[in-house]
Amino acid sequence: MSENSRALKLAEANQKLAHKRRNAKEKWGIVLDTSKCIDCKACTVACKMENYVPVGFYNYRIWVAEDTHYANYPTISRSFQPSQCQQCENPPCVHVCPTHASYKTADGVVMVDADKCILCKYCMTACPYDARYESHSTEAIDKCTFCYQRRDEGRDPACVETCPPKVRVFGDLNDPNSEVYRLLAENEYTVLKPGKGTKPKLKYIK
Repeated sequence: MSENSRALKLAEANQKLAHKRRNAKEKWGIVLDTSKCIDCKACTVACKMENYVPVGFYNYRIWVAEDTHYANYPTISRSFQPSQCQQCENPPCVHVCPTHASYKTADGVVMVDADKCILCKYCMTACPYDARYESHSTEAIDKCTFCYQRRDEGRDPACVETCPPKVRVFGDLNDPNSEVYRLLAENEYTVLKPGKGTKPKLKYIK
């Protein structure tokens, strides 16, 4: 089976999973401690393998950017900011989609129905985080789904599972017994581009 066929099959399977009955009280998110990131790119490789994302600079669901800051030699250090779709509670990509190809599941994950996508790219323009790309495998605009295919198995997204220093922690932000809930209760955190009003579900520990 070709990579394109695998990508299409995965997209179809995720559509079926997305329409299963879900607990609307759950709110899935990721808490990131970027101070742990060593830019090993294990997360980006795992994501491409898990989701059949084609190789190439412009094909990505997640990425690692280097923070820009200035220092005086020899007290120099480097820091990185891993990122991906912010799984916004108020997602502009969903609001602008003319065919409803972009939508939110009952448990709040933003998905793309490849069968409905007409490649107008309104969602790419509306996304403040540049988190989407045109997939030639599915002939649709693609993005991170928190590895929705793993949802019923209770497994973490591939990027979370594979990270050696455990930068990302995935879980239910509404569950007071979850690790993500505890991390947010015990640490100051921020979100990317808060002024956009998108209410991201990726939280960055300060």
